[in-house]
Amino acid sequence: MISNALIDSSLTAGRLVFPSGDWSIDPTLTFLNHGSYGSVPRAVQRSQDEARARMERDPVRFFKFDLERLMDGVRSSLAAFFNCRSADLAPVPNATIGLATILANIDLKAGDEVLITDHEYGSLTNELERLCARTGARVVKVEIPFPISDAGEVVERFLAGLSCRTRIGFISHITSATSLVFPVAPVVDEFNRRGIDIVVDGAHTPGQIPVDLSGLKPTYWVGSGHKWLSAPKGTGFLYVRPDKQAGFRPLALSSRANKVRPDRALYLRDFDYMGTDDYSGMLAVPTAISTLGSLLDGGWPALLRHNHELALRGRDAVCGILGCDAPAPDSMVGSMITIPIPEPDARLANRPTCYDDALQDELLNNHGVVAPVWRFGDANVRVVRMSAQLYNTVEHFERLGHALATELAREHRVRAVG
Repeated sequence: MISNALIDSSLTAGRLVFPSGDWSIDPTLTFLNHGSYGSVPRAVQRSQDEARARMERDPVRFFKFDLERLMDGVRSSLAAFFNCRSADLAPVPNATIGLATILANIDLKAGDEVLITDHEYGSLTNELERLCARTGARVVKVEIPFPISDAGEVVERFLAGLSCRTRIGFISHITSATSLVFPVAPVVDEFNRRGIDIVVDGAHTPGQIPVDLSGLKPTYWVGSGHKWLSAPKGTGFLYVRPDKQAGFRPLALSSRANKVRPDRALYLRDFDYMGTDDYSGMLAVPTAISTLGSLLDGGWPALLRHNHELALRGRDAVCGILGCDAPAPDSMVGSMITIPIPEPDARLANRPTCYDDALQDELLNNHGVVAPVWRFGDANVRVVRMSAQLYNTVEHFERLGHALATELAREHRVRAVG
C-alpha cells in the first residue's frame, strides 16, 4: 500500500512510485491508454488462473453446480460497489453486448424515436442503424459541443430532443471519444418522470467515478470491468430495473432456459450461464475490486481522487506544451482527457496506419508513447485521448506532449512549442 503523502509528492515530481511489477505493461512503453482495454494487475491475473484451474479440475461440477453460486458471489461484490441489489445485476461479456441485449428486449416500431447524443460509442450507433432499418424506428441525435464550457448544456440539449415519439434514450455517463463526464442524474430523473426508458452507458464509469445505481435509478445501465476496474477482458455488467426484468432475456438462450426453477429468478438463471464459455474472468472481478481498492491509504476514494488529479495535471502539461486550452471544465473530468488536435497536411491525410490515425503509429514508433488518436462527431474532429492510472506520472504526460508537438510539427500544421 502506498501512502497518500508519497502519491501527492509524486504528482509534482513526476516519479513513478507504484511498483511497476504489479502490472504487466511493457516497461519500455509510456502507456497512457488504460481507458481502452485497461491492464490487469498480477494479483488479478492469478485469481483468474485459479478460477480457470478450478474449472478444469472438474468441468462438470464447475458448470453444473459451482458456477451459479460463484456468480452470486460476483453479484454481491458488484452490488456493494455499485450500491444496488445483487438480484438486479447480470454478467455480460462487455458493454457492447449489454447494449445490444437491451435493444433486443425493446419492441421498437415504425415511428418510434431513440434519443442519443453525438458522443455515443460506435457499437451503439451501429446496432441502432441495423435495428432501425429493420423496424422503421428513427434515431434522434442531439449535438453536444466539444470543447464544452458548461455541463448544464448537456442536460438542456438532450432533454430538448425529447418528443411524444421518444421510446427510449441512451446517454453515456463518461463518453469514450471525448472523455466527458455527463451529468446524467437530471436526465434520468426527467425520463423517469415522463415514464420513458433511459439507458446509461457506464462502460467507462466503474473505477473512474463513483457509481450509485440505487440513487440514480436508471431503467438500464451497462458497465465494463476490463477498463478502470482493471478486471480481465470479457467482464461486463448489465443492470435492469426490477420492474423490467420479467421477460428480459439474453441475446442467446442456453440449453437450460426451459428448466423450471421456482427457487431462482429466470433473469438470474438466464445470465448465469449462456453456454459453455470461460467464466474465469468474471469470477476474478471481486479480486479486481479488492486489489485496486487496497493500493492507496483511503481505498477506492483515494484512488479516484489521485487519478482525477493526475488527469488534470497531465492535461495542463500537454495543453501547455501544445499551446491550447483545456477542452472542458474540471467538473467534467474523470481519469481521462481528450484534446482536439490539428489536421495533418492534406498530402499526409491517407498515410497507412496500423491504428485509427497514422499519428498514433508515429507516437508509438518514434517515442514509445501509447495514446489513441481518432475522429469525433459529424465534423470528424481529430482528437487525442490520454488516461491516468496509478502507474502513470506527470512526466508521462509531458512526454506525450513533447511527442505530439514534434509529430504535429512534422505534419506541417503547427509549430513545435518548447
